Amino acid sequence: MAEETGTLKKTALNAMHRALKAKMVDFGGWEMPVEYSGLIAEHLAVRTGVGLFDVSHMGEIQFRGPASLDAVQRITMNDASRLEIGQAQYSALLTPEGTFVDDILVHKLSENDYLLVVNAGTKDKDYAWIRSQVGAMHGIHISDYSSYYSQLAIQGPRALETLQKLTQTDLTAIKNYRFTHGQVAGVHNTLIARTGYSGEDGFEIYIPSDVATTEKVWKELLEAGAEFGILPCGLGARNTLRLEAGMPLYGHEISDVTTPLEAGLERWLKLDKPSDFIGRATLQALKDAGGPANKLVGLEMVERGIARDNYPVLNEAGDQIGTVTSGSPAPFLKTNIAYAYVPKAVAESKEDVFIQVRANRVRARQVATPFYKRAKK
Repeated sequence: MAEETGTLKKTALNAMHRALKAKMVDFGGWEMPVEYSGLIAEHLAVRTGVGLFDVSHMGEIQFRGPASLDAVQRITMNDASRLEIGQAQYSALLTPEGTFVDDILVHKLSENDYLLVVNAGTKDKDYAWIRSQVGAMHGIHISDYSSYYSQLAIQGPRALETLQKLTQTDLTAIKNYRFTHGQVAGVHNTLIARTGYSGEDGFEIYIPSDVATTEKVWKELLEAGAEFGILPCGLGARNTLRLEAGMPLYGHEISDVTTPLEAGLERWLKLDKPSDFIGRATLQALKDAGGPANKLVGLEMVERGIARDNYPVLNEAGDQIGTVTSGSPAPFLKTNIAYAYVPKAVAESKEDVFIQVRANRVRARQVATPFYKRAKK
């Protein structure tokens, strides 16, 4: 099981990460590997072969009982009534102001059973929020099972071939944002999901969180992927991969002061779903009034310089008009990219902007996102 030592929590693979000489950092209260062999090598392994991530710090909250769907519908912005058993969807918990408590994945395990996967740094806050909003509903039992699971992510174009060596379950039958249960590396009743946070094909497996089981499966995955050049990957590569793929990160593109309308997440915001949800009235009013004042845009640097998180965004006159939410070199695309919030008029004009990079004003152009899309087979 995940354990807490001092002020930092540790996953069951902590000793394994240290044995692999990983650089460890504090991430949302967890001691996690930021890189092993190097961010660029790990990033490219996922884009061209396969990478293995320990994401056991993520939270898992389960809803059970006949009122489970009603509760999920009440606290999430997507329409969970559309889910089939064995299907997952991207969604979010919202405040009454329409801003983010967290972004989540909702999995439908059965007619009265849903699993919500939440971010590590916000798990306790999310659980408390959920309990405060729907905990008193009749016909529902809400449990935090985060400490019971180790979650491993196998990502990349060779992910399926790697994982298939360790299971009799036909992985080709699991479509995107679907999941099933099967035996993996001798571990029964493993939840096998095909969602991912890298822009590549890939799978997440949920296994018991004891050290012996988790280390065994980790080692067997590395052995299975050896012929494809598998690398253990840290949070550094996870961040650059998700940035290239245009996936938001809580505390950056989305937060308790931003809304799905600003963040460009309308696709998953179901204002017309058959039941009311927290934040709906505010967001509907905002949309009816013409939308938010600011919009999230993708930027590519056209002059030398790297846009880092929280750097100011300037207009031609040098006035600050926005802020970078995430920015870094894009290892696969071989360019420097960023996300930033700017005024709606600037976003619609597609005009160039400038990033204040220390003492320099560096030009950047607005580009379509996601920055990277994998080729469809």
